[in-house]
Amino acid sequence: MVFSSTIFLCGFLPLVVFLYYGIPAKFRNGFLLLASLFFYGWGEPVYLSIMAFSTVFDYVNGRLIEHYKEKQRRGAAKGILVLSIVGNIGILCFFKYTDFLIASINRFTGGDVSLLNLALPIGISFYTFQTMSYTIDVYRGNVKAQHNIISFGMYVTLFPQLIAGPIVRYTQISKEVEKRGTSFDICAQGIQRFIIGLAKKVLLANQIGVLWAQIQTVQENEMSVALAWLGAASYTLQIYFDFSGYSDMAIGLGKIFGFHFPENFSYPYESQSITEFWRRWHMTLGTWFREYLYIPLGGNRKGRVRHIINLFVVWFLTGLWHGAGWNFILWGLYYFIFLVAEKLFLLKFLDKTHPIVRHVYTMFVVISGWVIFSNEKMQEIFKFWKGMFGAGVPLINDLAIYELLSYGILLAVLIIGTTSIPKRLGEKLRNQLGDWVIAVYTVVLLLLCMAFLISGTYNPFLYFRF
Repeated sequence: MVFSSTIFLCGFLPLVVFLYYGIPAKFRNGFLLLASLFFYGWGEPVYLSIMAFSTVFDYVNGRLIEHYKEKQRRGAAKGILVLSIVGNIGILCFFKYTDFLIASINRFTGGDVSLLNLALPIGISFYTFQTMSYTIDVYRGNVKAQHNIISFGMYVTLFPQLIAGPIVRYTQISKEVEKRGTSFDICAQGIQRFIIGLAKKVLLANQIGVLWAQIQTVQENEMSVALAWLGAASYTLQIYFDFSGYSDMAIGLGKIFGFHFPENFSYPYESQSITEFWRRWHMTLGTWFREYLYIPLGGNRKGRVRHIINLFVVWFLTGLWHGAGWNFILWGLYYFIFLVAEKLFLLKFLDKTHPIVRHVYTMFVVISGWVIFSNEKMQEIFKFWKGMFGAGVPLINDLAIYELLSYGILLAVLIIGTTSIPKRLGEKLRNQLGDWVIAVYTVVLLLLCMAFLISGTYNPFLYFRF
């Protein structure tokens, strides 16, 4: 089940909200657990057992870590923590990377080992990181272990952020797991945020995704510089509105049920360096890697060489986390190179240039990087890069002109939508005309989304496969 589907919008969500507020508060965690399991099992009931195991496994680990720490048996507590980390990473690697590893070995050795053809459980990368952060934080003493398995299970399976984040650490919502309140205003804010995210997905990401799908299949002899950049830009816009739209919807749903999830995006395409870009893009993932990998490895505190090695490890794993493919590893190392260059010398140079120059540089790197991310085959990556840099292709051709004329207005809307301009304009209108303007705007967006969904087809989020 996906948020941008009629079954969710017209059936599941209204029923869950109605029942949630109709039952006593002490039963709400259990109800959300059941609703979340139903939500996840709607599409993949076979993988409920994996999620159930992860939940029980880390619930027990958290209790044991707390127990041994209270008994001042820190070695035993550390052993349980290692067991938790190894177990979680083992499950993730088995389902996500086994076939990739077998295929890579076959390719490099000429072997013929059969693939296991394992289907990737949706959301496993996200909820695995959440449960690992829980046991780590219990060990560090940042949070007390949750003694109620129903409440812990609700945290792990919570459907608003289960599939594609934000990555919500237990420390961030531990108090709300125990007790949370809401109000009409907070609930209204949640509904508004959800609908804005829905509109990003349905009205923007899905529409520009059509252009990307068309250009992605263009043969090399039909490519031009303009068409290659148009394709790369269309994917750049699609993945932003798709993923930030999901995050908006998750944050909005969280508010409806009394949770305050962390922000995941802060206008990343306004950045003026790659360092700044990664402070604004998928912020909960960046925070996770910083808190649980980069800093424990030593961060930048142990000399330049160790600092570079730590960055390499983080960005290699960041790429691998996104998918079982060499293109994802290449994408992670691609950003490692630019981030190291900025830390060593490039930022000092960029600081002396005009903000427009810094922004152009950043978007050039980001757009080129999305070409790696979006194409699993190296020949497809090189096809686009050759086109983007004019290697043996014309500057522009008839297909590029046709696509520009067809999608020019949408592209302009999308580009403006990646900036803070719409938010500032909305706040100005609200201050001048009142909240009713935003209410009308939100209802119109919802009606437009429903019209597109009723006439459309299945439209999963891009990050479902990561």
